Amino acid sequence: MSTILPADLQYTDSHEWVKDEGNGLYRVGITEHAQSLLGDVVFIDLPTPAKRYQAGEECATVESVKAVSDIYAPFDGEIVEVNSQLDDTPEAVNSSPYEDGWMFLIKSERPEQVAALLSAEDYHALIAD
Repeated sequence: MSTILPADLQYTDSHEWVKDEGNGLYRVGITEHAQSLLGDVVFIDLPTPAKRYQAGEECATVESVKAVSDIYAPFDGEIVEVNSQLDDTPEAVNSSPYEDGWMFLIKSERPEQVAALLSAEDYHALIAD
């Protein structure tokens, strides 16, 4: 299985990727591996901007032709922005999971939780099993 895993991202064991955008802001989406398991994405219920979520709390939902999957907050934080383009083009999660398919921007409230996220190597080991 050849899975694309950008080394500059961090990952969760629930298949979200996290990109440091600076100033405590992090862009979040689902991994190539996750989107491939889901199949063709047809709808995304994005989180509510300005709402706070706890680490591991369900904050979004992705619907595909195969399944409905929850997306979880990678750490405690407040949603700053959502990718509203996904309302019209949810399939961007399939075609460009690490670029156009990002889901939300969250401001971290607990830097130690960010530091505990998985590296690309650790995430690869998780999905290789």
